[in-house]
Amino acid sequence: MTRAVIAFGANLGDREAAIASATREIAEAEGNRLVAVSPVYESAAVRLDGVDPDAPRYLNGVIVIETDLEPHALLDLLQRVETEHGRTRETRWGDRTLDLDLIDLGGLRLSDDRLELPHPRAWERAFVLQPWLDVEPDAEIAGRGPIAALRAEATDEVVRR
Repeated sequence: MTRAVIAFGANLGDREAAIASATREIAEAEGNRLVAVSPVYESAAVRLDGVDPDAPRYLNGVIVIETDLEPHALLDLLQRVETEHGRTRETRWGDRTLDLDLIDLGGLRLSDDRLELPHPRAWERAFVLQPWLDVEPDAEIAGRGPIAALRAEATDEVVRR
């Protein structure tokens, strides 16, 4: 099995229920075993042009699993769970009922038209790094370094709920 880090976020609807349900669905999917769920943090919505203080705030965190799934099969699972929770993709970086990002898969480096690993922006986002740091303080992002050092450099604000 390979260790996978999945970031979750939601800023529309019943955020807590969507996150809890998605966590359960991912953990119970064939080939997966839940290892850890981080504390939940709240953060401002980030758009292509920066922070949007007027948008609903996000709840964020990470799930760590062990999986037998190949990278694209795991991505397919995450996108199916998002869709089942009402996720639409009209606006890039828009508001969403559920966002599931595959951040790391056993340190694998991959880049194709559907998936980039490690996640290309995780290294600079406190709303990913802080919850990951809470559950795996010695983790590293391939090609970027220890998440503890990266978290110290990330400037976005997150508040533990």
